[in-house]
Amino acid sequence: MSEICGMSAVEMARRIRAKELSAREALDAHLKQIAAVNGEVNAIVTLVPEQACERARQLDEDAARGHFHGPLHGLPVAHKDLASTKGIRTTFGSPIFEDFVPVANDLIIDRIQQAGAVTIGKTNTPEFGAGSQTFNPVFGATRNPWDLSKTCGGSSGGAAVGLACGMIPIADGSDMGGSLRNPASFCSVVGLRPSPGRVPRVPATDAWNPIPVVGPMGRMVGDVALLLSAIAGPDPRAPLSIHEPGSRFAGPLEGNCKGLRIGWCAGFAGLPFDRRIRAVFEAHRKQFELLGCITEEANPDFAGADEAFRVFRALGFYQQLGALSGPMKATILQEIERGSRLTGPQIADAEIRRSRLFARVGQTMTKYDFLVLPVTQVPPFDLGHEYVTEIEGVKMESYIDWMRSCYFISMTGLPAISVPAGFTPEGMPVGIQIVGRHHDDWGVLRMAHAFEQVTTAGLRRPPVLSE
Repeated sequence: MSEICGMSAVEMARRIRAKELSAREALDAHLKQIAAVNGEVNAIVTLVPEQACERARQLDEDAARGHFHGPLHGLPVAHKDLASTKGIRTTFGSPIFEDFVPVANDLIIDRIQQAGAVTIGKTNTPEFGAGSQTFNPVFGATRNPWDLSKTCGGSSGGAAVGLACGMIPIADGSDMGGSLRNPASFCSVVGLRPSPGRVPRVPATDAWNPIPVVGPMGRMVGDVALLLSAIAGPDPRAPLSIHEPGSRFAGPLEGNCKGLRIGWCAGFAGLPFDRRIRAVFEAHRKQFELLGCITEEANPDFAGADEAFRVFRALGFYQQLGALSGPMKATILQEIERGSRLTGPQIADAEIRRSRLFARVGQTMTKYDFLVLPVTQVPPFDLGHEYVTEIEGVKMESYIDWMRSCYFISMTGLPAISVPAGFTPEGMPVGIQIVGRHHDDWGVLRMAHAFEQVTTAGLRRPPVLSE
């Protein structure tokens, strides 16, 4: 990567504000990087260079007059193709919307642009964000830059690959069952699943639903905090809004970890984990202890999480997509069908299970400041496989079973982050997941930043950049 594309977003923003780098120079470097690398990985699926150049020119003119638009002034960004972008093709990875151009932005896009970022295009996603393998019939598959024969995960897969390859310094994503965390882990970048309501979802047909969230991704924890500072904050149209301004996340992340209590979840929920994931995970316990943390084996009771998630997932697909007609992949049609057959007692039972889960995990979190566990149960798998069917001899009964280490956490509503932790013997990335207390997104970021400082995994760059 060029020096510019290799910078952290925090450093790039600082140089632009200090007038050591212009928005046009930053944009030009990233457009060149996209031209050089994107053909191999297929992460950026829609590109709007003319619009981006005009925006960068305006930002530079404003900066010359001493006016900076916000914390993201001049930073190039590409938006997940599940987020509506005014005047820019938005397909949701579906042939049904192959030529759709929205007339309005989603709120997260408005906030990113109002904070001074330069939109350069859209990042690839699975069809309607379903499944953690980024491919769709409109744009095809996105490849993992650490091994082009492997998946990058999903559904924010294009965003993760774009970051890993230096094509963008920041990216937005979304997460229901792991879509910010899985691809971050698979690509050795950082993805934060914020607390529900931290970044309001507007518009939304399920505004009271706490499971799907939108949030930030970056190469470093500080970059994620920077983006969160621009997109967090309440909105009167979002009933789950957390009434705390985004500026809360603009402060220094450094802090003293001495005495922080870590629930070390090596046997998380009794789930199967690939032995290579376990090896990387266990090697880092001493890193947290060197930071001054107190680690203790923990195994919180996640009974009911699986059953409840499956009900709410099916219900969500039915709410969002049930009225659509047109071709969709089989797993989506199955979810819609399941959602259409749900009964009142089934939904009530799921709500009871979710409430009991929150109470139990909440009680556990009175003992610990954080839970730490693997992000994924497996390393990146072959691009030709839609999903994982077996882990260490344990058969997966459905296309989402291999994602439970993420979606069990989604069911708690607790903030969680994926941070690069190391690599398998084959050189594939592995992330570590740090889960915080209710609404303690700031604490999660600070703990993740401290962990990042004692590891070097996030500093390595994928082989595709040296080919």
